[in-house]
Amino acid sequence: MVGTGGPVATFSVWDYVVFAGTILGAAGIGLFQAIRGRKETSSDEFLLGGRQMTAVPVAMSLTASFMSGITVIGTPAEAYRFGAAFWLFGFAYAIMSAVTAEIFVPLFYRLGITSAYEYLEMRFSRPIRIIGTSMYIAQTALYTGLVIYAPALALNQITGLNLWGVLVATGAVCILYCTLGGLKAVIWTDVLQMVIMLAGFVAVIARGAVLQGGLTKIWEDAGQGGRLEAFDFDPDPLKRHTFWTITIGGSIMWVSIYSINQSQVQRYISCKTLGHAKMSLYVNMVGLWVTVSLAVFSGLTMYSIYKHCDPLTNGDISTPDQLLPYLVMDILAIYPGIPGLFVAAAYSGTLSTVSSSINALVAVTVEDFIHPVCKNLTDKQVTWMNMGLSVFFGALCIGMAGVASVMGSVLQAALSIFGMISGPLLGLYLLGMLFRTSNSIGGLLGMIIGLVLTLWVGIGAQIYPPTDEKTNPLPLSIAGCNSTLSQNYTTIAPWTSPVTVRPDVRPPLADSWYSLSYLHFCLLGTLTTMVSGLLVSMITGGCKQEKLNSDLFVRKRDLICFSCLSKSKASDVTEKAATEFNVGADNSAFTELDVMGKDVENATKL
Repeated sequence: MVGTGGPVATFSVWDYVVFAGTILGAAGIGLFQAIRGRKETSSDEFLLGGRQMTAVPVAMSLTASFMSGITVIGTPAEAYRFGAAFWLFGFAYAIMSAVTAEIFVPLFYRLGITSAYEYLEMRFSRPIRIIGTSMYIAQTALYTGLVIYAPALALNQITGLNLWGVLVATGAVCILYCTLGGLKAVIWTDVLQMVIMLAGFVAVIARGAVLQGGLTKIWEDAGQGGRLEAFDFDPDPLKRHTFWTITIGGSIMWVSIYSINQSQVQRYISCKTLGHAKMSLYVNMVGLWVTVSLAVFSGLTMYSIYKHCDPLTNGDISTPDQLLPYLVMDILAIYPGIPGLFVAAAYSGTLSTVSSSINALVAVTVEDFIHPVCKNLTDKQVTWMNMGLSVFFGALCIGMAGVASVMGSVLQAALSIFGMISGPLLGLYLLGMLFRTSNSIGGLLGMIIGLVLTLWVGIGAQIYPPTDEKTNPLPLSIAGCNSTLSQNYTTIAPWTSPVTVRPDVRPPLADSWYSLSYLHFCLLGTLTTMVSGLLVSMITGGCKQEKLNSDLFVRKRDLICFSCLSKSKASDVTEKAATEFNVGADNSAFTELDVMGKDVENATKL
């Protein structure tokens, strides 16, 4: 009987057919893009889609890139155990989209860059660019390993699919269409995978509503179980999820992911106009809202079904990340092919993130390490180099899956990685974009100080996880289970998977510094980098002796509210940037600026 514990069904033949069909479909898109663009062999075409992409597919790709298998599996488990507070990330997504579209996109688009870290050399120095790129590669490789491993482990233990066989197959498919199709293949595959992910959530919610007697009953059960108390206005930064930690800390964290992460930057600078680039982020915001809403409601549906028999406490599963796969096999196994659709949804998220990471890692390696040294490579040599690097980074990401196996709860671990490394990097970018007095010495030392602090608190939190007083898990019961480990008691689910072992002796910092909400890691790194960087820059003389180009800084006319009132000619920016940064004025990024300048000039005359 559904919702009363015990073993669940395994995959049927039709489930394997649906799952395999999805994987082969993704590979087919890559092959199609490779055949379609076989005459276009330039690096710009491979890495940026020829800068001719439009807003909607790019927006769906932006959403799919970080709505990974971790999101498909981790977010419903989060809502099941901690309530609907995760839905408040909708506010963070809105803030992130506006900041990225209005501040970062115009700057990167104006400079016509391929690697986001080119800006660091333009503004500071080449060593800082190399350090920034190296930090990104380390972060992305570890995160991608987590993305590959965690869903594979959860699904392996529920469906019986061979763990390492699926891991290698996932990596092989990603390598195939990244190597042959480039960014266009990645983006169009992401569109398909986004649709499949959403379909998986809808299937879970629809079946749950039928079993429970409607969506209203699910909502009532969630309210009675305390799952709808999302708005906690406690200002304590040590509490894991409150309104303030999510809207402030979460916003900064997502800004760091979308504004300076190469996987995302590479997408919106591939758009054919600046307008399409900005629009892709706003459409992406809506996509994120839909995805997180469906994911959270899937978690509430799961609670409604298991409110009297928690599979984790009952011993039916071993980690929280197996909750949703267990539910799927419990309630959807009577419909052949539907569990396969869910597994395909989880793996679609994995494929989209892994392919995005591989393509971005290739881009930064080529632009930041190879091109500055080997300037006379032919297009054919660059093409083969791009393909070879795609294979290398795909293999590296599969290898990092082993490291990811000790990271604990997948959703929190994934976001913590970004907070620890992207926070100091975001602080460095903001230091350069907003303050003319900052110099390379201040930027470098500020980033190092910020990175040391975030790694200290992040690693400490992994070793000494916060107590239940800070994480606030909600009660779960096993009173209604058919077979239980211990009859008729209520328990609190642990905040991480059993992989993380709590030491018996906790140091004084464990309940203060190490208990800082993981969403504040990024905020801590950003503020520390900016403040210490400014202080060191002032001590070392600032930029008085340096002539800095105004295009390296945020400008009023970049914003929508000022752009229509600006009287300056964007064509002046085009020639100036082309001259100073040694890039062609026929770059489509500059062409768009030129067109905008003419439109503004005509409007002014009228």
